[in-house]
Amino acid sequence: MTGPETLDVARDAITTLILVSAPVMLVGLVVGLAISLVQALTQIQEMTISFVPKILAIFVSLLIALPFMAEKLHGQMLRIAAHIVSG
Repeated sequence: MTGPETLDVARDAITTLILVSAPVMLVGLVVGLAISLVQALTQIQEMTISFVPKILAIFVSLLIALPFMAEKLHGQMLRIAAHIVSG
């Protein structure tokens, strides 16, 4: 494998990583921002109020996005296997 091919595989892996993690990270960001806004408006500073909704929202987003994530990771594995087979 030459240098440019290695860079292509690495670039493809980073792109796949961003695409796979983005839905869950965005849900966590939006829920965390909403919880922070509610806490600032009501002046309730309980730590569990911020963690429990974020955990639940991330779990639900994982359930919803899992087929998309699996398809992207499967495609990445097929591309890597094709590079290995081709030499």
